[in-house]
Amino acid sequence: MGDEWFYGSGRSRAPQRSWLPYVVIAVLIVSNFAVTYYFSIIPDSNVSELKDEIEELSGRVEALQSQIRDTNNEISDLRDTVIAQEPLNVSYLPGLNSIYNQMRGSAVLITVRTSSGFASGSGFVYDYEGRIITNYHVVEGAIEGGITVTFVDGTIVPADVVGTDPYSDMAVIDVDLSASLLKPVKMGDSSSLLVGEWVIAVGNPFGLADTMTVGIVSALGRQMQAPNNYRIVDVIQTDAAINPGNSGGPLLNLDGEVIGMNSAIIGEVAQFSGVGFAVPSDTITREAPFLISEGKYDHPWLGIEGFDLFPEIKEAMDIDEPTRGFLIVSVTTGGPADDAGLRGGDREVTIDVGTVTVGGDVIIGADDVPMKDFNDLMVYIERNMRPGDQLNLRVLRDGVEMDVELILGTRPDS
Repeated sequence: MGDEWFYGSGRSRAPQRSWLPYVVIAVLIVSNFAVTYYFSIIPDSNVSELKDEIEELSGRVEALQSQIRDTNNEISDLRDTVIAQEPLNVSYLPGLNSIYNQMRGSAVLITVRTSSGFASGSGFVYDYEGRIITNYHVVEGAIEGGITVTFVDGTIVPADVVGTDPYSDMAVIDVDLSASLLKPVKMGDSSSLLVGEWVIAVGNPFGLADTMTVGIVSALGRQMQAPNNYRIVDVIQTDAAINPGNSGGPLLNLDGEVIGMNSAIIGEVAQFSGVGFAVPSDTITREAPFLISEGKYDHPWLGIEGFDLFPEIKEAMDIDEPTRGFLIVSVTTGGPADDAGLRGGDREVTIDVGTVTVGGDVIIGADDVPMKDFNDLMVYIERNMRPGDQLNLRVLRDGVEMDVELILGTRPDS
């Protein structure tokens, strides 16, 4: 049987070395002594021939020694590779207690009184001016004077809403508290996140204050439902336990930086299901100054409706199979797309999913960046553009690619 890898407790063991090469060398050495003795008792006529054989055997020994050295080097390299690729055991994650203690002074419990009762959520201190970041749905429907914030030391203070953005499920509230008692978080860069990275969720699930859970980044670029059929894009998916009450709390990396805000879970009932979502820190950093100064955030708007290309639609429109993009079905009258001359569908076809409208422009790129679907387009626009900015779209119209310049508008409430 050949060498084997053994796995146990998440660690691997290098294969056992074979002793066969060493046995061969020993045999050859003993043979060498035997031949030398043989020289002393055989006629001189055979000595030359035997010396040639010894030289050949010596060459074989050197070759075997070289092979052994190479094999040992390969084993060493393989061992290093296995160790480097060994999965990290969560029980050995560095500095979790330190991160928890660091964040405790920044994470807060938010209690909200509405016309129908009470609710609670989480938040975190954003700056020394007393601004706190949380979810829009945490403070939605709060009556006047109905928001209070509880800090880790037991301090309870009232809070006022400074600004909200339901289209990013984000809100900023304000407390009147000395800067010496405030501990703002350190914001991280969510654009550098990778799937599989460890993350930490801190919050107050079910009213249980100062709770920390650990998980990984399960996926990036997800979507969440927003009001008026809009969607929140560029969302982080995690399996860190995000339960009711965690909403608005920070999602941290192992450096203790906020890389997201816990926002939602997927489940038939209000309990953890292993699929949680967080608004990325880049969205928070981009929007917070506007929510503080203007009380709102204006999202860029195209004024189009449609769906991503799929095989049946490509066939109906004679579009090559490799092509990916977003098919415009309708254009809002007087909107940015309408002003730029983009076209919606002009005929209906019946396919397996039903009757659909086709024949409109297909968006395949923006500012020389390929767009494979509507999510790609919205992520690009949200990350990089504001209302009033010019967007250069690459579209496919009647089988011909063309460029269309468009001035982005402001997303209407409905």
